[in-house]
Amino acid sequence: MDEIRERAVTLDDGAQLWTMSSGPTSGSPVVLCHGGPGLWDDLSSIATMLDSTHRVHRYDQRGCGRSTGPDDYRVDRALADLDGLRRHWGYDRWTVFGHSWGATLALAYAWTYPAHVQAVIYCSGVGPGTEWREPYYAESARRLTPRQQERRDELEQQEERSWDEEVEYRMLCWLPGYADPSRAEAWAREAAAVPFDINWRANRGLWTDRPDEITLATKVTAPTLIIHGEQDPRPLANVRRLLDLLPSATLAAIPNAGHSPWLEDPAAVSARLRAFLSAHG
Repeated sequence: MDEIRERAVTLDDGAQLWTMSSGPTSGSPVVLCHGGPGLWDDLSSIATMLDSTHRVHRYDQRGCGRSTGPDDYRVDRALADLDGLRRHWGYDRWTVFGHSWGATLALAYAWTYPAHVQAVIYCSGVGPGTEWREPYYAESARRLTPRQQERRDELEQQEERSWDEEVEYRMLCWLPGYADPSRAEAWAREAAAVPFDINWRANRGLWTDRPDEITLATKVTAPTLIIHGEQDPRPLANVRRLLDLLPSATLAAIPNAGHSPWLEDPAAVSARLRAFLSAHG
């Protein structure tokens, strides 16, 4: 039986996580971990690609979007939150999909809770180490005009921003993530206009505590699909390094797509996801 259900799940320390579940209740379970850190679920399109055959769960991470604290922004706590959701829904094993920061979270979960992971999908992560940083910032800057860079930096320095200024700031930060320049601003503005506050405490805490994917990857035993847009400013070359570290990984590089490849080539992403889950999930 198909069921769509939105609910708040209360964790052991009283935090309440917003969740949305869809697809057949008998379907093999998949959980989707959004990026940030400090943002909110934006993976409804991925859920739609999968929930005709799988039971798909989305959630806002602790203190983000529609979810509450208490504030505790460590990777161990984020992993415990994710496993708390697994126990709440009563699964022994599930597939973990992570986008951007969520890709790191998915790898860390697979290392920490290997007995409960059916498969991993690592989408638009940064790869191991810190070698991604310099080319990422250089490419992101190249995709903005000098005036856009100046305006972004001006807004960043303001102690307070009006809502219109906040949307503009987010749009300028996220604009370089899209490959298609004719649609990039519209996509970035749509994402920026979601009426939730960015949780900067979560962002700083989880990035500071970010685990080393070089160590993580070698300990992940589950089959792993790496999805990455070839035009993502986060360099594909660094993500490819995971193929030498993960014991069982395949790469799906999506041409002409950026950081949210399901927007720019949904057919390719859907086909890759379905083929992988048919074999492993």
